[in-house]
Amino acid sequence: MFAVYAVKAFQRPLAKASPILLSPILDEKAQQNALRDSTWADGLRGVAAVMVVASHLVLCFARQLVFPCCNEFGHPRFFQRPILRLPAQGPAWVALFFILSGFVNALKPLKLARGGNTEAALSGLALNSVRRTFRLVLPAAAATFISWTMCQAGAYDIARRSDAYWINMTSPAPSPSWTDAVEDFFRGLKATWSFLSENPYDQPQWALVYLLQGSIMIIGALLATVSLSPRYRIVTLMALYLCSFDWTYKFGDPLVGMNVFGGVILAELSLSSWPAKLSRYSLLISPVLATVALTLMSYPMDAPHNAPWSNALLKFGERYLPLTHELGRLWPSLGAQLLAFSVILSPHLRCLLSQPILLWLGKVSFPIYLLHGTFMRTLFAWVLFHNQDLTMVLENVDGQTYRMEKYLLPGPLWTALSVAVLFAAMLPAAHVWSVKIEPWFGWMTKKAEEHMFENDGSRVILPVKKP
Repeated sequence: MFAVYAVKAFQRPLAKASPILLSPILDEKAQQNALRDSTWADGLRGVAAVMVVASHLVLCFARQLVFPCCNEFGHPRFFQRPILRLPAQGPAWVALFFILSGFVNALKPLKLARGGNTEAALSGLALNSVRRTFRLVLPAAAATFISWTMCQAGAYDIARRSDAYWINMTSPAPSPSWTDAVEDFFRGLKATWSFLSENPYDQPQWALVYLLQGSIMIIGALLATVSLSPRYRIVTLMALYLCSFDWTYKFGDPLVGMNVFGGVILAELSLSSWPAKLSRYSLLISPVLATVALTLMSYPMDAPHNAPWSNALLKFGERYLPLTHELGRLWPSLGAQLLAFSVILSPHLRCLLSQPILLWLGKVSFPIYLLHGTFMRTLFAWVLFHNQDLTMVLENVDGQTYRMEKYLLPGPLWTALSVAVLFAAMLPAAHVWSVKIEPWFGWMTKKAEEHMFENDGSRVILPVKKP
């Protein structure tokens, strides 16, 4: 919601800014084309997907980077500093997924509404309510089945006995019998779509129920506001944005409402005349906004008092912001919204995020999210601990010290090679999933739509008797 106020705040002082500071890198035609293009959202989503994988790798062998500094009086390491620590900031990139979900899902209905085609917008929203559900549930079930099969075949045994924290904690043991295994499979499917629960076979799927929740929020908000004028639609969306803080406090969700409604507000803003008006100032505005945004996204979940910059944000948040118990998600979410806002204002950032490699990553971002955990628990673990013997170590569990056999982490060169092998295998697999498997989910979704909707496009709850 702060995006609209920021636009008005920047407009007057920048009107007097030096032309040297505002000189464009792109020519005028290229800037106009960039401002009409929304593919940058796919590029940014691709970056977010890779960063989520990076955050899980950090949790495997560089957990100290989760903290902004080792202690209150210590000196931070290079990758513990603001912005440089972003590969460790999983919550910030998940928040960006929610924001982009709101932005992308709202863009077409808002375009139709602004063009006076409200009926088409309402019809599309009704269809999207079914389509979005199937396009989340079907791939998640397939990914769970693959991971479950690997687990029951013993493919997670090395990861489960390793010293790499994240894959160790997310690698379940095979079920005692095939009867138990089938029950565990369906229990895992249920856990994906249960609040405050985790799928034991694919821990990253914890976010999918919140993505579904966010989709329902987006569709409900657009159904209620699509007939309004843009001005009153923004006012209503801002009210929902503010109300979502109370919903998060009551329900315990990871700031879903503020992020998806923020994405819808940004979509409305991107369709207005403001980006074009401010584009000539973007070389001045956007770098500043993006730097502030990336710094906010760097705010740690743990021990923010250990570094001066995060401690200052902690004290400010405790005094002025809502949800003080969720500052580890609130600051990164605000930063992610500000980052998206800075891109909307800048044709240069839009062009940068619309490069083919980033667009391809955006296309395969959901397969990356679904498959990376399985690849890390199998191929990555096999390569990382290749030719290693189990070593007896002392480990503290719930205050008790135990002797355990584990595969110890190798040196940095072998770790880097293992990461390279992980991406070399995972990215092509995500592409194959996108090209070969996703169309089957699309076909099943289309069949469900045909079954649930009448052929003439009218929507009915119960069959209507023909006269």
